Amino acid sequence: QLQLTNSGGGSVQTGGSLRLSCTASGFTLTDHDVAWFRQAPGNECELVMTRRTDGTTTYSDSVKGRFTISPDNAQNTVYLQMNSLKPEDTGMYYCAHSVARASLSRDDPNYWGQGTQVTVSS
Repeated sequence: QLQLTNSGGGSVQTGGSLRLSCTASGFTLTDHDVAWFRQAPGNECELVMTRRTDGTTTYSDSVKGRFTISPDNAQNTVYLQMNSLKPEDTGMYYCAHSVARASLSRDDPNYWGQGTQVTVSS
């Protein structure tokens, strides 16, 4: 069974940090490109950051210098480290692998984690 599990969300104050986890079952996660998305209430799903299979990353300007992606192959996990959090970072965060295919199957648990809520208060 192929599955991604998201965890690590929570409620923090402005300036705080969280580390989100994307853990794969049934396949090696870092054999694929991995991306983190977020969606605030009433908003479109926003691409936050990606990690390619060669280890390079892309990111949105809104998280530049604050968010990083790092893998832990022993745990078959990719982390999103979020520092200096702002209220506008609030939203539901989802990881996805094989992003080109995931984008065509938004509700497919083979490609998407279930999401984890991040709330940042002023």
